[in-house]
Amino acid sequence: MQSLFAMKQKQSVDLDTEIKFLKNSLSQSRILFLVNLDLLTSIHNYAEEALIANKRKKLATKEEKNPNTKFINNAVLKLIGNNTELADSIDKQKINFWHLDDEYVKILYKEIIESDLYKEYMESDIDSFKADKLFILDIFKEIIAPNDKLFDYFEDKKLSWVDDIPLINTALVNFFKKLKASDDEDLPLPNLVKDTDDLTFATDLFRKTKLAEKELEGAIDGKTPNWDQERIAKLDQIMLQLAICEFLKFPSIPVKVTINEYLEIAKEYSTAKSSIFINGILDKLSKEYIEQGTLNKIGRGLL
Repeated sequence: MQSLFAMKQKQSVDLDTEIKFLKNSLSQSRILFLVNLDLLTSIHNYAEEALIANKRKKLATKEEKNPNTKFINNAVLKLIGNNTELADSIDKQKINFWHLDDEYVKILYKEIIESDLYKEYMESDIDSFKADKLFILDIFKEIIAPNDKLFDYFEDKKLSWVDDIPLINTALVNFFKKLKASDDEDLPLPNLVKDTDDLTFATDLFRKTKLAEKELEGAIDGKTPNWDQERIAKLDQIMLQLAICEFLKFPSIPVKVTINEYLEIAKEYSTAKSSIFINGILDKLSKEYIEQGTLNKIGRGLL
């Protein structure tokens, strides 16, 4: 959707270049995932350095001389910090942002240690991998993910990341939830694009929708007698075109799945009334296509 919208805005006709950009955007999403993991590692390292520095003070307090090391010994932070794939990826792709931009590490560390979550965790007698994991989940969801300064930083680094952030945050939460005490440094990190089939689907949907643009516009025109193409929001046009393309050119995707997914996208990205407008058109079109036998869906329950 975003790639088609950008292509329309630029009035570009170079499909191959836009597909290359689409594939690059998908790969950049995983980089954002890795950068967030590395942020946790950097916070952990900073905490350890601060602890050592405090112990070396000439006038160190009793607490500084004998600090609570529960955060430093958090098993999940250690597991992430020792992950070989993360270290290799950060090095090879040169995405060690937090080495230069360590002020964000310090800001987040300060927010963490001043939080009630941190105090409760450090004072708890429960010492287990599960407790460590729940703590990391809590600070990520309550402190790191909602941080406005971090959001602005990612936006400045790469504008396309703004729309990826919710997806990546969800992927990180799911990743943390699945961690086990038996995992080691060779734990494989998830790919956001599951496999080559996913990538093929994305590029096929993009290409087929763009190539059939006039045909799809005609289908929309026939269902909006009181609205010409100029009066329909550009983003709504694109969502309708994508959905109709799935109706007609992707036999394995159930009609209901297509409608539901584009309604969710409309709620997230378009106007308040867009989902109602889109639902009405897609519902009407799908019923007509079924009557005409145009859908040609493969398998039971796909209509």
